[in-house]
Amino acid sequence: MNIHNMINAILCTALVVLSACEPFQPKNNPITYGEGYMAVQLNTNKAVYSPGETVQLTLNKEIEGQTGVMVRYSHLGNVLKDEPFSSLNWTWQPPSTDFQGYLIDLHKVINGRDSIFGSIAVDVSSRVTRFPRNGFLSAYGNISTSDISDVMKNLNRYHMNYIQFQDWHWKHHWPLAGTATSPMEEWTDIINRICYKKTVESYISQCHNYGMKAIFYNLAYGALSDACDDGVKDEWYLYTDPEHGNKDAHLLGGSFKSSIFLVNPANIDWQNYLAAKNSDVYAVFGFDGYQIDQLGYRGIEYDYYGNIVNITDGFTPFINAMKAAAPDKMLTMNAVGQYGQYDIVKGDVEFLYTEVWDHNDATGFTIFSDIITENDRLSNGKETVLAAYMNYNLGNKGRGYFNTPGVIMAMAASFAWGGSMLQLGEHMLCNEYFPNNNLTMNGDLKKAVIRYYDFLTAYENPLREDGEWYGVDVTTMEPSTVTFNQWAPVKGQIATIGKRIGNTSYVHLLNYTSATHLDWCDSNGNQAEQPLLTNITVSIDVSGSVNKVWVATPDADFGVAHTLEFIQKGNKIELTIPSIKYWTMLCIEQ
Repeated sequence: MNIHNMINAILCTALVVLSACEPFQPKNNPITYGEGYMAVQLNTNKAVYSPGETVQLTLNKEIEGQTGVMVRYSHLGNVLKDEPFSSLNWTWQPPSTDFQGYLIDLHKVINGRDSIFGSIAVDVSSRVTRFPRNGFLSAYGNISTSDISDVMKNLNRYHMNYIQFQDWHWKHHWPLAGTATSPMEEWTDIINRICYKKTVESYISQCHNYGMKAIFYNLAYGALSDACDDGVKDEWYLYTDPEHGNKDAHLLGGSFKSSIFLVNPANIDWQNYLAAKNSDVYAVFGFDGYQIDQLGYRGIEYDYYGNIVNITDGFTPFINAMKAAAPDKMLTMNAVGQYGQYDIVKGDVEFLYTEVWDHNDATGFTIFSDIITENDRLSNGKETVLAAYMNYNLGNKGRGYFNTPGVIMAMAASFAWGGSMLQLGEHMLCNEYFPNNNLTMNGDLKKAVIRYYDFLTAYENPLREDGEWYGVDVTTMEPSTVTFNQWAPVKGQIATIGKRIGNTSYVHLLNYTSATHLDWCDSNGNQAEQPLLTNITVSIDVSGSVNKVWVATPDADFGVAHTLEFIQKGNKIELTIPSIKYWTMLCIEQ
């Protein structure tokens, strides 16, 4: 349960639909597969590789009716190697340069055209914190080894390098079930689902086999009703009155073990207490770190002695206390709607994580760009992961399918601005309660999501490295109904985003020409599919002499880059963009 701020009515509705208000056991877990819908299924053996590591590749079957297929290895449009495809299993030794993304594709020239059959990205990074791509897990029942393997293989195909273990723990104030010397083999989580030690261990092991980091979820300041029996003192809590008569609590219903009572994260005794409990977790499980959660703004709070407490003042010392207690473990902390982010960035966190709650048609996709650019400014460039739950209202109505255009348009905006999204685990998220799997991806969305994460990974350098954002003017060169505008999006137009890295400029083109609305969440699932626009001749403002232009999009040719012809006239270049569906990226090299 992510920030636990879901309204009980919403949760109860989900529980009634799925389990008649009995302990919530998702019915269509554990897996929503993506690759089964891909005719050409390419896989790598890891989500991320250390410099010097060999990439192992597999293809599910021969490409039907084709001979003379080639394997092409490229980096940002530059072909590193092009060799005959000869085996369903092969290896590739990427360059040893650290923090680089690559694209591998299978192709053949047919009737004078370079036809692409499939592709896959490769990330070579010694630190996964450089380009974080977060996935999650949400159920730890008596799951078979084969089902666990299928879940993890699927997450690996999305190149997820961090896996958050949501709702895995016994109690918020005592996360490990049992003790370090005598851990329990099974226990119940906050909503009384049975969890198995062997399942958690198996998931962690497979994370490590794929080069992923496994991080466990818990609040910074949560305690259940029996916490006093477990050594949590009244003096540590937060109160809604100065006379310490009423502990602040996130009230949960009867299906839960307990409501969650809030402790002051700045209290040193609490920090020491939870750090010791986390030490027990690390002694039993091979977790790589702790994903710290919070509940957002709680109103006026008091400590036991009647002093007003600004809860965000405790975020930095809490983070640093957790780091001091386990220096080799990774930390990140949720900024709920950016609440407390200024204090979070002062702590020893690996990357920034924002749970996005503001979504409306008026500000729309600029919510994403504002969060990401603010995080860049506050943290001096640490990467951003957005926990952004799609089709929220639709998902609360019960079983159904995600609306494919809405999900793709949200991913395009997040990725183009240099962020990534927490959205994929055993299923795609539609709700802050991670086990909620009311909505399912259809085949088209599954294929699109794979292509988009390949694109995010293959082009991680221009997408996620530091650069200078700028407004770029793009105009059509011939009679056309297509209109471009500088970001922010406008319904009926294509929004442009410019980013300079050194002497190279990247121009992102995001299609809103048939947008029903501009709400990134597409809460009711009614966003329209965007039309495929082809062969658009444009003029683009540039500065200086241009040497090369190439284009790539996750919506065509499996993300493979193509060089474009252009004509430069002073401070403008003229060229023809092959296609724009949802998102197309131009690279202008000078």
